[in-house]
Amino acid sequence: MAVVSSDTAVAVPQVGSFTSAAFEKHLCSTPSWWHPRKRAAYERFAALPMPTRTDESWRFSNISGFKLDGFVPDAPDLSGAKAAQVAFAIAAEPTLIFVNGRLASRNPLSASLSSRGVVVSTLSEAARTNPELLREHFMAQSQKLGSAKFAALHEAFIADGAFVHVPRGVEVTEPIVLIHSASGAGTAVFPHTLVIAEDNSKVTVVDHFLSNDQFGQFACGANDLYAGHGAKITYTAAQCWSLESLSMQFNSTVVRRDARVQSLNLHLGAKQARHESLSQLQAPGGFSEMLALTVASGSREFDQRTLQIHQAPNTKSDLLYKNALLDKSRTIFSGLIIVDPDAQKTDAYQSNRNLMLSEDAESNSLPGLEIQANDVRCTHGATSAPIDADQAFYLKSRGIPEKAAHELLIFGFFEDVLDRLENEELHSAIRDLIRKRFGR
Repeated sequence: MAVVSSDTAVAVPQVGSFTSAAFEKHLCSTPSWWHPRKRAAYERFAALPMPTRTDESWRFSNISGFKLDGFVPDAPDLSGAKAAQVAFAIAAEPTLIFVNGRLASRNPLSASLSSRGVVVSTLSEAARTNPELLREHFMAQSQKLGSAKFAALHEAFIADGAFVHVPRGVEVTEPIVLIHSASGAGTAVFPHTLVIAEDNSKVTVVDHFLSNDQFGQFACGANDLYAGHGAKITYTAAQCWSLESLSMQFNSTVVRRDARVQSLNLHLGAKQARHESLSQLQAPGGFSEMLALTVASGSREFDQRTLQIHQAPNTKSDLLYKNALLDKSRTIFSGLIIVDPDAQKTDAYQSNRNLMLSEDAESNSLPGLEIQANDVRCTHGATSAPIDADQAFYLKSRGIPEKAAHELLIFGFFEDVLDRLENEELHSAIRDLIRKRFGR
């Protein structure tokens, strides 16, 4: 009989609150067309082990914080759709509002855009009206940054999500705003946004994630962005879950010939949050701009993992992640640029900058390159620095309280990222969210 040493760590699959019984109950509330794919996803989720400290893709992470126990999938909406009153403060085209994973209300798309074939609907509706597009693009890219188990959980338990389709040559001038909210203690939500911009189209999409109360919740979300030849997508995600919540979010972006995708991820909420972002440049002339801003305070942890894959010649990517750390907070940034052998003339940049507003805060940065072509320009780097002594003295000498001084410094630190946004209203709305984070 084989004997296993007691000190040998064995990765054991875990399901927590997401048992087979909970899954079967969830299936009863979803369309039948989705069941085969959901069943396959649940089998993967149940079979895959939880991450361990030896997994390089989870290096420095507080893995013990990502527990799957104590959550309620498919929780009812007990808020009375209060999220409808929490609109993103910009002029928008349509707005979809999801509460606990279900569509709660919507502002309709304008007649002019509807007549040109623009679609802003739910994934459930898209399964009837655009099944081929949904099948082609929904979670089409495998997760490469460590979240395979959570991605399978997301696909198994997602109730619904947002579907945005912009046909060839159509420009949507006003942003499309999608609000995903959670309500109730222990609620588990699985928000999803799928954006398909066909050739030479243009669209701006805003995802706003928020809690209707201050209870701890579990959010396991994803978004897929597809930019066809010559298309332009501007995507902003504002993560404002309650400060007791657990957040996992993974992004997959595909950029085709001469297309441009600008994504900005704002991290303000959650007790522990992990964000994974994958960008694939698949044709010449593609450009991916990856931006992120984080305000970390208390003992919160923000874990950011990125992957820029250049698969074709003459492509460009530019990543700038900025973190402001207060109190005893922690941030982790692990980014990798991969240049395939045929991706000559690649121009790739990656930078992680950390503003340390406390001696007790901790930042961990691991930028990296994997270059297989010989005619490229790739740079990467990371910095962590405390407040400039002269700036601190100037603010103190003007009688500015410490909290207000930190806010001013953070805004100054973030401004060069916010300035990259073309939409001034969007710029202003993000600044307002950051102010609210400071209780103003």
